[in-house]
Amino acid sequence: QVQLVESGGGLVQTGGSLRLSCAASGRPFNNYGMGWFRQAPGQEREYVASISWSGINTYYADFAEGRFTISRDNAKNTAYLQMNSLKPEDTAVYYCAASDTAAIVTTTTRANYWGQGTQVTVSS
Repeated sequence: QVQLVESGGGLVQTGGSLRLSCAASGRPFNNYGMGWFRQAPGQEREYVASISWSGINTYYADFAEGRFTISRDNAKNTAYLQMNSLKPEDTAVYYCAASDTAAIVTTTTRANYWGQGTQVTVSS
């Protein structure tokens, strides 16, 4: 079992940046593949980015490629999502997800654990 707590969301203007954090507690953090997802009002939760347990392998949704960077610090039991060049369409609740069965978390069905989410709002 692992507990995930996101932080770092907020209100930012178009073109701005935010860094989201996902603090994990419970079982050893480096046993888990980690991912970030987001959900806008009235829409399904969608994949943003994922990272392997070692941090060596990272993957991104097309809209995140080149603007967002996922990383993790296993010593701090924390994963991060650095978001640059933010757009109004990036407005959503961002969720951290972990899996102890899938090396890479690229779909909601691969995630075993979820955080409570953090709101990101990008104003135009």
